[in-house]
Amino acid sequence: MSYIILLGPPGAGKGTQARLLAGALGIPQVSSGDLFRENLREETELGLLAKSLMDRGELVPDDVTVRMVIERLSHADCEGGAILDGFPRTLAQAAALDGALAQEGHEISAALLIQVSDETVIKRLSGRWICRDCQAMYHIPFNPPREPGRCDQCGGPLYQRQDDQPDTVRNRLLVYYKQTAPLVGYYFARGILVEIDGEQEIEAVQADLLAAVRDDDHS
Repeated sequence: MSYIILLGPPGAGKGTQARLLAGALGIPQVSSGDLFRENLREETELGLLAKSLMDRGELVPDDVTVRMVIERLSHADCEGGAILDGFPRTLAQAAALDGALAQEGHEISAALLIQVSDETVIKRLSGRWICRDCQAMYHIPFNPPREPGRCDQCGGPLYQRQDDQPDTVRNRLLVYYKQTAPLVGYYFARGILVEIDGEQEIEAVQADLLAAVRDDDHS
C-alpha cells in the first residue's frame, strides 16, 4: 500500500502530475480541495461542521481537514494507496496526518518534491489571460493569441485575473515558503523525500515521478 504526497510551489504542476500518477499506478488522486467542496456540497457531518466554523468567520482546524482525508482513505478504492494532492500544507497538518494514519496501521511511503524555480512559477502563473466575452484561456509564453489582447475565437478583449497577476503570484510564493516549504525538511528527516526536476516537459516529470515511486516499492 502506497500513500504518496506531492510537494512543490504553486505552479509546479502538482495537480496535473497527481492525476497522471494516479492513472499510471491505478490508485486514486485525493485532493483536499475537492474533498472540502464535496463535503460541503453533500452536507456531510464534517461538511456541516466546517460550514458552521466558516459562517462564524473561523478557520477550519487541521483535525477537521485530516478527518476528511482519513475518511476518504477508508474507501475501498484506496485499499492499494492514494496520491495526496494539496495536503498536508503545514507541519501541524503533516503531524496530524501521520498520527491518524498510524492509528490505522499505515504511513506515508514517499514525499515527492517537484522543484521549480521562483522565476518559472511567476512565468507560468502570471502568463494566463482570459477572454472577457467567451472565457477562452491563453498563456502569453506558451499559448498566445494571434493578436495581442484579442481573443482568437470571438475577438473579445483579454484580461488577467487578480490571482494571476505577478504581485499576487509572489505573495502566493511567500505563503508557500512560510507554511509549506518546512515540510521538505520534515519528510527529508523521515528518509522518504525524493526531489524531481519540475522544469522538464510534463512527460519527463511524470517519468521521474514514476521511477521514484517504483524504486521506493523495490527498496
